[in-house]
Amino acid sequence: MTGLTDSGTLARLAYQGLVNLGVDADAVMQRSGLDPAQLYDANLRTQFSAQPRFWKAAVELSNDPCIGLHLGEKMPVYKGQILEYLFLSSPTFGDGLRRVLSYQRLISDALHGQLSEHPNPCLTNYFSDHKYATSHLAEAMVLGLIRCFQSVTDGAFKADKVVFNHAPNADKQEYERIFQCPVAFNAPSFQLFFPASLLNHRSLHAQPELLNLHLQAADQHMAMLQQQDLINAVRAQLAGLLESGETSLENVASRLNISPRHLRHQLNVAGTGFQSLLNSYRHSLAKRLLSQTDEAISEIVYLTGFSEPSTFYRAFKRWEGLTPIEYRNAHRSPND
Repeated sequence: MTGLTDSGTLARLAYQGLVNLGVDADAVMQRSGLDPAQLYDANLRTQFSAQPRFWKAAVELSNDPCIGLHLGEKMPVYKGQILEYLFLSSPTFGDGLRRVLSYQRLISDALHGQLSEHPNPCLTNYFSDHKYATSHLAEAMVLGLIRCFQSVTDGAFKADKVVFNHAPNADKQEYERIFQCPVAFNAPSFQLFFPASLLNHRSLHAQPELLNLHLQAADQHMAMLQQQDLINAVRAQLAGLLESGETSLENVASRLNISPRHLRHQLNVAGTGFQSLLNSYRHSLAKRLLSQTDEAISEIVYLTGFSEPSTFYRAFKRWEGLTPIEYRNAHRSPND
């Protein structure tokens, strides 16, 4: 995987939470590198590495040093998603929770929560990449989890205690007002404790007869993420091979430790092909080099892996309907 990503659902929930707080949500998104219009993309995945930028912007534009806690309080409940359906098609909350933990990646690649049932039930661990997992993110996510659990248990879920592995951002009383339970900080790892009786809770809205259908949908979404992993891995290899001109399917497959036949098949399953990915990568790289650098055209020909300038010119004219020089003149910054 070339980089951890989050479900676009998280971005949408955070955006709505900011709106509900009266914070300029568009500005926060833009500062973190996301065009708010992208929130309408049903298949949106955002870079987990953008989390620190998002929360820095949220703190600055809200002037709230405890923005994660307050945004979590104002976010809509996580509903209408595959994981909620898995909860409500499981016979008990405990069954649903164990099942959902197998599909955490649908929320974020960085989530690795575990359920410990003895001596007292608790969710532990959390984000795998602590470099990007800010305290604000942890607080908003835990509140989101609790509210989701309350929704799928008809309001029965109540946390016994929340333990964070970071220092508090506000008075302890503010945390306990919002979480409605004791909250501790600076622990070795995150823990969310809840009553053992909840594991056997049965929702009034449970539909166990739909479980297989929802499992199939969850598996399909996981397969889509795995296909995107492969595409990203191929692109990463192309980036390293382009200048050498050794961008063959065989070379990429060798670097990925799979057979060329298997790579070709898996790309076909993912709805693409090796040549299509190569052309797409060359196209985007050429556009970036032409519009954002002063590299000579002859150097760009080399950097994009073309053997002859004429081949590059023909390909670029086919992609953009412009020659490379016309494209550079049309897209050059006014300050250049």
